[in-house]
Amino acid sequence: MALPDLLDSAQRQVYTVSALTREIREHLESGYPDVWVEGEVSNLRRPASGHIYFTLKDEKAQLRAVLFKMSAALLRFDLEDGLKVLVRGRVTVYEPRGEYQISVSHVEPMGLGPLELAFQQTCERLEKEGLFDEGRKRPLPFLPERIGIVTSPTGAAIRDMLRVLYDRFPTLKVLIAPVRVQGKGAAREIARAVENLNQQKDVDVIIAGRGGGSIEDLWAFNEETVARAIFSSRVPVISAVGHEIDFTIADFVADVRAPTPTAAAEMAVPEIEVLADRVGELDQRLASIAAAQIRSHRRDLSALMERRPFRRPVSVIHEWQQEVDDRVEELVAAVRRNLSASRLGVDSASRQLLAAAPRETVVRLRTRALALQQALVRSVSHRALLTRERFSALTHRLDAASPLSVLGRGFSICRQLPDLKVLKKASAALPGGDVRVDLTRGHLICGVKEVHPKEGVFERTEL
Repeated sequence: MALPDLLDSAQRQVYTVSALTREIREHLESGYPDVWVEGEVSNLRRPASGHIYFTLKDEKAQLRAVLFKMSAALLRFDLEDGLKVLVRGRVTVYEPRGEYQISVSHVEPMGLGPLELAFQQTCERLEKEGLFDEGRKRPLPFLPERIGIVTSPTGAAIRDMLRVLYDRFPTLKVLIAPVRVQGKGAAREIARAVENLNQQKDVDVIIAGRGGGSIEDLWAFNEETVARAIFSSRVPVISAVGHEIDFTIADFVADVRAPTPTAAAEMAVPEIEVLADRVGELDQRLASIAAAQIRSHRRDLSALMERRPFRRPVSVIHEWQQEVDDRVEELVAAVRRNLSASRLGVDSASRQLLAAAPRETVVRLRTRALALQQALVRSVSHRALLTRERFSALTHRLDAASPLSVLGRGFSICRQLPDLKVLKKASAALPGGDVRVDLTRGHLICGVKEVHPKEGVFERTEL
Protein backbone atom coordinates (compact mmCIF):
# COMPACT_ATOMS: atom_id res chain seq x y z
CA MET A 1 0.00 0.00 0.00
CA ALA A 2 2.88 2.36 0.61
CA LEU A 3 4.23 2.20 -2.98
CA PRO A 4 0.97 3.33 -4.74
CA ASP A 5 0.63 6.15 -2.22
CA LEU A 6 4.11 7.36 -3.08
CA LEU A 7 3.33 7.22 -6.82
CA ASP A 8 0.09 9.17 -6.33
CA SER A 9 1.96 11.79 -4.33
CA ALA A 10 4.50 12.21 -7.10
CA GLN A 11 1.75 12.82 -9.67
CA ARG A 12 -0.12 15.50 -7.62
CA GLN A 13 -0.29 19.09 -8.84
CA VAL A 14 -0.20 21.29 -5.76
CA TYR A 15 -1.24 24.99 -5.92
CA THR A 16 -0.56 27.71 -3.47
CA VAL A 17 -3.65 29.69 -2.45
CA SER A 18 -2.39 32.72 -4.36
CA ALA A 19 -1.64 30.72 -7.50
CA LEU A 20 -5.02 29.00 -7.55
CA THR A 21 -6.86 32.26 -6.90
CA ARG A 22 -4.92 33.97 -9.69
CA GLU A 23 -5.74 31.12 -12.14
CA ILE A 24 -9.44 31.27 -11.22
CA ARG A 25 -9.35 35.03 -11.76
CA GLU A 26 -7.84 34.60 -15.24
CA HIS A 27 -10.50 32.04 -16.18
CA LEU A 28 -13.34 34.23 -14.94
CA GLU A 29 -12.03 37.41 -16.58
CA SER A 30 -11.49 35.64 -19.90
CA GLY A 31 -14.86 33.87 -19.69
CA TYR A 32 -16.91 36.93 -18.66
CA PRO A 33 -15.11 40.00 -20.05
CA ASP A 34 -18.32 41.96 -20.73
CA VAL A 35 -21.61 41.07 -19.05
CA TRP A 36 -24.89 42.84 -18.22
CA VAL A 37 -26.44 42.07 -14.84
CA GLU A 38 -29.64 43.37 -13.31
CA GLY A 39 -30.40 43.42 -9.62
CA GLU A 40 -31.17 45.52 -6.57
CA VAL A 41 -28.51 47.69 -4.90
CA SER A 42 -27.80 46.97 -1.23
CA ASN A 43 -24.98 47.53 1.30
CA LEU A 44 -23.87 50.68 -0.56
CA ARG A 45 -20.59 52.18 0.69
CA ARG A 46 -18.76 55.33 -0.40
CA PRO A 47 -15.28 55.48 1.21
CA ALA A 48 -13.03 58.53 0.96
CA SER A 49 -11.22 57.02 -2.04
CA GLY A 50 -14.17 57.92 -4.29
CA HIS A 51 -14.87 54.30 -5.28
CA ILE A 52 -18.37 52.89 -4.73
CA TYR A 53 -18.87 49.40 -3.30
CA PHE A 54 -22.26 47.67 -3.24
CA THR A 55 -24.02 44.34 -3.59
CA LEU A 56 -26.35 43.31 -6.42
CA LYS A 57 -29.02 40.92 -5.25
CA ASP A 58 -32.20 39.21 -6.33
CA GLU A 59 -34.50 36.75 -4.54
CA LYS A 60 -31.98 33.86 -4.60
CA ALA A 61 -28.43 35.21 -4.80
CA GLN A 62 -26.17 38.19 -4.44
CA LEU A 63 -23.05 39.49 -6.18
CA ARG A 64 -20.44 41.95 -4.93
CA ALA A 65 -19.83 44.93 -7.21
CA VAL A 66 -17.36 47.79 -7.36
CA LEU A 67 -17.62 51.02 -9.33
CA PHE A 68 -14.24 52.70 -9.44
CA LYS A 69 -13.80 56.46 -9.10
CA MET A 70 -13.37 57.22 -12.83
CA SER A 71 -16.58 55.40 -13.75
CA ALA A 72 -18.47 56.77 -10.71
CA ALA A 73 -17.74 60.34 -11.86
CA LEU A 74 -19.71 59.66 -15.06
CA LEU A 75 -22.94 58.79 -13.19
CA ARG A 76 -25.75 61.27 -13.80
CA PHE A 77 -27.75 60.02 -10.78
CA ASP A 78 -27.05 58.86 -7.23
CA LEU A 79 -26.84 55.17 -6.41
CA GLU A 80 -28.82 54.29 -3.30
CA ASP A 81 -29.92 51.15 -1.45
CA GLY A 82 -33.06 49.59 -2.88
CA LEU A 83 -32.56 50.99 -6.39
CA LYS A 84 -33.02 48.43 -9.17
CA VAL A 85 -30.30 48.83 -11.78
CA LEU A 86 -28.79 47.26 -14.89
CA VAL A 87 -24.99 47.23 -14.78
CA ARG A 88 -22.33 46.42 -17.35
CA GLY A 89 -18.86 45.21 -16.45
CA ARG A 90 -16.47 42.30 -16.24
CA VAL A 91 -16.36 39.48 -13.71
CA THR A 92 -13.13 39.36 -11.72
CA VAL A 93 -11.75 38.05 -8.44
CA TYR A 94 -10.56 40.13 -5.50
CA GLU A 95 -7.56 37.98 -4.61
CA PRO A 96 -6.91 39.13 -0.98
CA ARG A 97 -10.30 37.74 0.06
CA GLY A 98 -10.78 35.17 -2.69
CA GLU A 99 -14.16 36.65 -3.60
CA TYR A 100 -15.49 37.05 -7.08
CA GLN A 101 -17.13 40.35 -8.03
CA ILE A 102 -18.17 42.43 -10.99
CA SER A 103 -16.12 45.51 -11.87
CA VAL A 104 -18.82 47.91 -13.11
CA SER A 105 -18.20 50.34 -15.95
CA HIS A 106 -21.78 51.47 -16.66
CA VAL A 107 -25.01 51.70 -14.60
CA GLU A 108 -28.58 52.30 -15.76
CA PRO A 109 -31.61 52.57 -13.48
CA MET A 110 -34.46 50.17 -14.18
CA GLY A 111 -37.75 51.83 -15.13
CA LEU A 112 -36.54 55.45 -15.42
CA GLY A 113 -33.75 56.65 -17.62
CA PRO A 114 -30.60 57.90 -15.87
CA LEU A 115 -31.34 61.56 -16.63
CA GLU A 116 -34.94 61.30 -15.45
CA LEU A 117 -33.80 59.65 -12.21
CA ALA A 118 -31.05 62.22 -11.68
CA PHE A 119 -33.60 65.01 -12.30
CA GLN A 120 -35.97 63.49 -9.75
CA GLN A 121 -33.27 62.94 -7.10
CA THR A 122 -31.84 66.46 -7.48
CA CYS A 123 -35.31 68.03 -7.28
CA GLU A 124 -36.14 66.14 -4.08
CA ARG A 125 -32.85 67.09 -2.44
CA LEU A 126 -32.98 70.80 -3.36
CA GLU A 127 -36.65 71.11 -2.44
CA LYS A 128 -35.90 69.77 1.05
CA GLU A 129 -33.20 72.45 1.38
CA GLY A 130 -35.72 75.19 0.47
CA LEU A 131 -34.26 76.24 -2.90
CA PHE A 132 -37.72 76.07 -4.50
CA ASP A 133 -39.49 78.04 -1.76
CA GLU A 134 -41.84 80.59 -3.33
CA GLY A 135 -41.55 82.86 -0.30
CA ARG A 136 -37.92 83.76 -1.09
CA LYS A 137 -38.51 84.70 -4.75
CA ARG A 138 -38.31 88.41 -5.62
CA PRO A 139 -40.35 90.50 -8.05
CA LEU A 140 -38.65 91.86 -11.17
CA PRO A 141 -37.74 95.57 -11.25
CA PHE A 142 -40.28 97.68 -13.15
CA LEU A 143 -37.77 99.46 -15.37
CA PRO A 144 -34.24 97.98 -15.25
CA GLU A 145 -31.40 100.11 -16.56
CA ARG A 146 -29.10 97.17 -17.36
CA ILE A 147 -29.85 93.52 -18.05
CA GLY A 148 -27.34 90.65 -17.87
CA ILE A 149 -27.83 87.70 -20.22
CA VAL A 150 -26.21 84.29 -19.64
CA THR A 151 -26.43 82.24 -22.85
CA SER A 152 -24.54 81.09 -25.91
CA PRO A 153 -23.31 84.02 -28.04
CA THR A 154 -23.91 82.08 -31.27
CA GLY A 155 -27.40 80.65 -30.67
CA ALA A 156 -30.72 81.90 -31.96
CA ALA A 157 -31.87 82.63 -28.40
CA ILE A 158 -29.51 85.61 -27.94
CA ARG A 159 -30.59 87.15 -31.26
CA ASP A 160 -34.28 86.81 -30.38
CA MET A 161 -33.77 88.31 -26.92
CA LEU A 162 -31.73 91.27 -28.16
CA ARG A 163 -34.25 92.00 -30.90
CA VAL A 164 -37.16 92.02 -28.43
CA LEU A 165 -35.26 94.04 -25.81
CA TYR A 166 -34.20 96.81 -28.18
CA ASP A 167 -37.60 96.89 -29.92
CA ARG A 168 -39.28 97.43 -26.58
CA PHE A 169 -36.66 99.79 -25.09
CA PRO A 170 -33.96 101.02 -27.51
CA THR A 171 -31.89 102.81 -24.84
CA LEU A 172 -31.59 99.73 -22.62
CA LYS A 173 -28.08 98.55 -21.63
CA VAL A 174 -27.37 94.83 -22.06
CA LEU A 175 -24.37 92.91 -20.71
CA ILE A 176 -23.85 89.48 -22.33
CA ALA A 177 -22.00 86.73 -20.44
CA PRO A 178 -21.12 84.20 -23.19
CA VAL A 179 -21.15 80.55 -22.09
CA ARG A 180 -21.55 77.07 -23.45
CA VAL A 181 -25.11 75.89 -22.82
CA GLN A 182 -24.56 72.16 -23.32
CA GLY A 183 -21.82 69.60 -23.05
CA LYS A 184 -19.20 68.90 -20.42
CA GLY A 185 -18.29 71.93 -18.32
CA ALA A 186 -21.29 73.99 -19.49
CA ALA A 187 -22.96 73.98 -16.06
CA ARG A 188 -19.84 75.35 -14.39
CA GLU A 189 -19.59 78.14 -17.00
CA ILE A 190 -23.25 79.10 -16.48
CA ALA A 191 -22.87 79.18 -12.69
CA ARG A 192 -19.69 81.25 -12.90
CA ALA A 193 -21.36 83.71 -15.30
CA VAL A 194 -24.27 84.23 -12.87
CA GLU A 195 -21.78 84.85 -10.06
CA ASN A 196 -19.78 87.33 -12.18
CA LEU A 197 -22.89 89.30 -13.16
CA ASN A 198 -23.76 89.59 -9.46
CA GLN A 199 -20.45 91.39 -8.97
CA GLN A 200 -21.52 94.10 -11.45
CA LYS A 201 -23.15 96.83 -9.38
CA ASP A 202 -25.41 98.18 -12.16
CA VAL A 203 -27.06 94.89 -13.29
CA ASP A 204 -30.73 94.97 -12.28
CA VAL A 205 -31.93 91.60 -13.63
CA ILE A 206 -30.34 88.46 -15.11
CA ILE A 207 -31.75 86.24 -17.89
CA ALA A 208 -30.25 82.72 -18.03
CA GLY A 209 -31.37 80.40 -20.79
CA ARG A 210 -31.08 78.88 -24.22
CA GLY A 211 -33.25 77.58 -27.04
CA GLY A 212 -35.00 74.23 -27.19
CA GLY A 213 -33.46 70.79 -27.43
CA SER A 214 -33.50 67.29 -26.00
CA ILE A 215 -33.19 66.57 -22.30
CA GLU A 216 -29.49 65.92 -22.85
CA ASP A 217 -29.11 69.31 -24.57
CA LEU A 218 -30.85 71.12 -21.70
CA TRP A 219 -29.14 69.15 -18.95
CA ALA A 220 -26.66 71.88 -17.95
CA PHE A 221 -29.61 73.83 -16.47
CA ASN A 222 -30.49 70.79 -14.33
CA GLU A 223 -27.08 70.70 -12.67
CA GLU A 224 -26.89 71.47 -8.95
CA THR A 225 -24.10 74.03 -9.45
CA VAL A 226 -26.37 76.17 -11.65
CA ALA A 227 -29.27 75.86 -9.22
CA ARG A 228 -27.16 77.00 -6.27
CA ALA A 229 -25.67 79.92 -8.23
CA ILE A 230 -29.18 81.15 -9.08
CA PHE A 231 -30.31 80.63 -5.48
CA SER A 232 -27.36 82.70 -4.18
CA SER A 233 -27.88 85.54 -6.68
CA ARG A 234 -28.63 88.94 -5.14
CA VAL A 235 -30.05 90.03 -8.50
CA PRO A 236 -33.46 88.65 -9.60
CA VAL A 237 -33.03 85.86 -12.17
CA ILE A 238 -35.34 84.90 -15.07
CA SER A 239 -34.95 81.31 -16.26
CA ALA A 240 -35.65 80.95 -19.99
CA VAL A 241 -34.71 77.43 -21.06
CA GLY A 242 -36.12 75.69 -24.11
CA HIS A 243 -39.78 75.80 -25.10
CA GLU A 244 -42.93 76.16 -23.04
CA ILE A 245 -43.17 72.39 -22.44
CA ASP A 246 -39.57 72.15 -21.18
CA PHE A 247 -38.93 72.36 -17.45
CA THR A 248 -35.53 72.42 -15.76
CA ILE A 249 -34.35 72.73 -12.18
CA ALA A 250 -33.19 76.27 -13.00
CA ASP A 251 -36.86 77.13 -13.64
CA PHE A 252 -37.82 75.99 -10.12
CA VAL A 253 -35.05 77.98 -8.40
CA ALA A 254 -35.23 81.19 -10.46
CA ASP A 255 -37.33 84.14 -9.29
CA VAL A 256 -39.37 83.99 -12.53
CA ARG A 257 -39.72 81.25 -15.16
CA ALA A 258 -40.24 82.31 -18.77
CA PRO A 259 -41.61 79.75 -21.23
CA THR A 260 -39.12 80.88 -23.93
CA PRO A 261 -36.14 83.24 -24.23
CA THR A 262 -38.31 85.67 -26.22
CA ALA A 263 -40.90 85.69 -23.42
CA ALA A 264 -38.12 86.36 -20.91
CA ALA A 265 -37.11 89.51 -22.82
CA GLU A 266 -40.74 90.65 -22.82
CA MET A 267 -40.98 90.08 -19.07
CA ALA A 268 -37.74 91.92 -18.34
CA VAL A 269 -38.65 95.37 -19.76
CA PRO A 270 -41.87 97.16 -20.67
CA GLU A 271 -42.44 98.64 -24.13
CA ILE A 272 -41.25 102.22 -24.29
CA GLU A 273 -44.19 103.20 -26.51
CA VAL A 274 -46.65 101.78 -24.01
CA LEU A 275 -44.84 103.66 -21.26
CA ALA A 276 -44.94 106.85 -23.29
CA ASP A 277 -48.67 106.46 -23.88
CA ARG A 278 -49.17 105.75 -20.20
CA VAL A 279 -47.10 108.79 -19.21
CA GLY A 280 -49.17 110.92 -21.62
CA GLU A 281 -52.39 109.69 -20.05
CA LEU A 282 -51.07 110.36 -16.58
CA ASP A 283 -49.88 113.83 -17.66
CA GLN A 284 -53.34 114.69 -18.94
CA ARG A 285 -54.95 113.38 -15.75
CA LEU A 286 -52.46 115.35 -13.65
CA ALA A 287 -53.14 118.52 -15.63
CA SER A 288 -56.88 118.05 -15.27
CA ILE A 289 -56.61 117.41 -11.54
CA ALA A 290 -54.28 120.39 -11.07
CA ALA A 291 -56.67 122.70 -12.98
CA ALA A 292 -59.60 121.53 -10.86
CA GLN A 293 -57.57 122.12 -7.69
CA ILE A 294 -56.59 125.62 -8.84
CA ARG A 295 -60.20 126.52 -9.56
CA SER A 296 -61.27 125.21 -6.15
CA HIS A 297 -58.53 127.18 -4.36
CA ARG A 298 -59.46 130.35 -6.26
CA ARG A 299 -63.06 130.00 -5.11
CA ASP A 300 -61.90 129.53 -1.53
CA LEU A 301 -59.60 132.54 -1.81
CA SER A 302 -62.39 134.72 -3.19
CA ALA A 303 -64.62 133.70 -0.31
CA LEU A 304 -61.89 134.56 2.18
CA MET A 305 -61.24 137.93 0.58
CA GLU A 306 -64.93 138.84 1.10
CA ARG A 307 -64.64 138.37 4.83
CA ARG A 308 -64.29 141.41 7.14
CA PRO A 309 -60.64 140.79 8.26
CA PHE A 310 -59.49 141.08 4.68
CA ARG A 311 -61.72 144.04 3.84
CA ARG A 312 -60.96 146.08 7.04
CA PRO A 313 -57.83 144.63 8.61
CA VAL A 314 -57.00 147.77 10.71
CA SER A 315 -60.36 147.80 12.47
CA VAL A 316 -59.94 144.12 13.32
CA ILE A 317 -56.50 144.83 14.82
CA HIS A 318 -57.97 147.67 16.94
CA GLU A 319 -60.65 145.30 18.26
CA TRP A 320 -58.04 142.74 19.17
CA GLN A 321 -55.95 145.37 20.99
CA GLN A 322 -58.99 146.51 22.97
CA GLU A 323 -59.83 142.91 23.87
CA VAL A 324 -56.23 142.36 25.04
CA ASP A 325 -56.47 145.40 27.33
CA ASP A 326 -59.71 144.06 28.83
CA ARG A 327 -58.13 140.66 29.47
CA VAL A 328 -55.08 142.24 31.13
CA GLU A 329 -57.25 144.25 33.49
CA GLU A 330 -59.28 141.16 34.40
CA LEU A 331 -56.10 139.23 35.05
CA VAL A 332 -54.65 141.91 37.34
CA ALA A 333 -57.87 142.07 39.35
CA ALA A 334 -57.95 138.28 39.72
CA VAL A 335 -54.35 138.20 40.91
CA ARG A 336 -55.08 140.85 43.52
CA ARG A 337 -58.09 138.89 44.79
CA ASN A 338 -56.11 135.68 45.04
CA LEU A 339 -53.26 137.44 46.84
CA SER A 340 -55.61 138.94 49.39
CA ALA A 341 -57.28 135.57 50.03
CA SER A 342 -53.88 133.91 50.44
CA ARG A 343 -52.82 136.48 53.06
CA LEU A 344 -56.00 135.84 55.04
CA GLY A 345 -55.33 132.09 54.92
CA VAL A 346 -51.76 132.53 56.19
CA ASP A 347 -52.92 134.68 59.09
CA SER A 348 -55.54 132.13 60.10
CA ALA A 349 -53.05 129.27 59.95
CA SER A 350 -50.55 131.21 62.06
CA ARG A 351 -53.14 131.79 64.76
CA GLN A 352 -54.12 128.11 64.81
CA LEU A 353 -50.46 127.05 65.03
CA LEU A 354 -49.84 129.31 68.01
CA ALA A 355 -52.99 128.03 69.70
CA ALA A 356 -51.85 124.42 69.27
CA ALA A 357 -48.56 125.04 71.20
CA PRO A 358 -46.51 122.45 69.25
CA ARG A 359 -43.44 122.78 71.50
CA GLU A 360 -45.32 121.69 74.64
CA THR A 361 -46.94 118.84 72.69
CA VAL A 362 -43.55 117.60 71.54
CA VAL A 363 -42.18 117.64 75.12
CA ARG A 364 -45.24 115.77 76.43
CA LEU A 365 -45.01 113.12 73.71
CA ARG A 366 -41.27 112.69 74.26
CA THR A 367 -41.83 112.11 78.03
CA ARG A 368 -44.54 109.54 77.32
CA ALA A 369 -42.32 107.77 74.77
CA LEU A 370 -39.47 107.53 77.31
CA ALA A 371 -41.82 106.00 79.93
CA LEU A 372 -43.11 103.47 77.41
CA GLN A 373 -39.53 102.56 76.47
CA GLN A 374 -38.58 101.88 80.08
CA ALA A 375 -41.72 99.78 80.62
CA LEU A 376 -40.90 97.78 77.50
CA VAL A 377 -37.34 97.09 78.71
CA ARG A 378 -38.66 95.88 82.09
CA SER A 379 -41.26 93.65 80.43
CA VAL A 380 -38.72 92.11 78.08
CA SER A 381 -36.24 91.48 80.93
CA HIS A 382 -38.98 89.81 83.03
CA ARG A 383 -40.08 87.60 80.15
CA ALA A 384 -36.46 86.61 79.45
CA LEU A 385 -35.95 85.66 83.13
CA LEU A 386 -39.11 83.53 83.18
CA THR A 387 -38.11 81.84 79.91
CA ARG A 388 -34.60 81.12 81.24
CA GLU A 389 -36.00 79.56 84.47
CA ARG A 390 -38.48 77.43 82.50
CA PHE A 391 -35.70 76.31 80.13
CA SER A 392 -33.51 75.32 83.11
CA ALA A 393 -36.33 73.27 84.65
CA LEU A 394 -37.02 71.49 81.39
CA THR A 395 -33.31 70.79 81.01
CA HIS A 396 -33.18 69.15 84.47
CA ARG A 397 -36.27 67.06 83.69
CA LEU A 398 -34.84 66.00 80.35
CA ASP A 399 -31.50 65.12 81.95
CA ALA A 400 -33.27 63.02 84.63
CA ALA A 401 -35.14 61.10 81.93
CA SER A 402 -32.04 60.57 79.76
CA PRO A 403 -30.79 56.95 79.40
CA LEU A 404 -27.25 58.19 79.99
CA SER A 405 -28.32 59.56 83.38
CA VAL A 406 -29.94 56.23 84.26
CA LEU A 407 -26.77 54.39 83.24
CA GLY A 408 -24.76 56.76 85.36
CA ARG A 409 -26.67 55.60 88.45
CA GLY A 410 -25.44 52.02 88.00
CA PHE A 411 -27.99 50.64 85.60
CA SER A 412 -27.12 48.94 82.28
CA ILE A 413 -28.81 47.99 79.01
CA CYS A 414 -28.69 44.39 77.88
CA ARG A 415 -28.91 43.70 74.11
CA GLN A 416 -29.32 40.40 72.24
CA LEU A 417 -26.44 39.57 69.88
CA PRO A 418 -25.97 39.85 66.99
CA ASP A 419 -29.04 42.04 66.17
CA LEU A 420 -28.51 44.32 69.28
CA LYS A 421 -32.22 44.12 70.13
CA VAL A 422 -32.87 45.40 73.72
CA LEU A 423 -33.79 42.58 76.12
CA LYS A 424 -36.70 43.56 78.35
CA LYS A 425 -37.26 40.14 79.92
CA ALA A 426 -35.01 37.21 80.71
CA SER A 427 -37.01 34.74 78.62
CA ALA A 428 -35.87 36.53 75.45
CA ALA A 429 -32.25 35.43 76.04
CA LEU A 430 -30.98 31.98 75.09
CA PRO A 431 -28.75 29.91 77.38
CA GLY A 432 -25.32 29.55 75.90
CA GLY A 433 -25.79 32.64 73.76
CA ASP A 434 -24.02 35.99 74.00
CA VAL A 435 -25.39 39.39 75.06
CA ARG A 436 -23.97 42.89 75.04
CA VAL A 437 -24.21 44.92 78.25
CA ASP A 438 -23.98 48.72 77.69
CA LEU A 439 -22.67 50.70 80.71
CA THR A 440 -22.30 54.41 81.19
CA ARG A 441 -18.83 54.02 79.68
CA GLY A 442 -18.12 51.13 77.33
CA HIS A 443 -19.89 47.75 77.09
CA LEU A 444 -19.38 44.09 77.97
CA ILE A 445 -19.85 40.93 75.89
CA CYS A 446 -21.21 38.25 78.25
CA GLY A 447 -22.24 34.64 77.87
CA VAL A 448 -25.66 33.52 79.22
CA LYS A 449 -25.24 30.52 81.55
CA GLU A 450 -28.80 30.28 82.92
CA VAL A 451 -32.16 31.98 82.34
CA HIS A 452 -34.61 32.60 85.25
CA PRO A 453 -37.65 34.13 83.59
CA LYS A 454 -39.96 34.21 86.69
CA GLU A 455 -37.74 36.16 89.10
CA GLY A 456 -38.26 39.91 89.61
CA VAL A 457 -35.68 42.57 88.92
CA PHE A 458 -34.81 43.18 92.55
CA GLU A 459 -35.39 39.63 93.87
CA ARG A 460 -32.37 38.06 95.50
CA THR A 461 -31.03 34.94 93.88
CA GLU A 462 -28.77 32.32 95.34
CA LEU A 463 -25.42 32.03 93.60
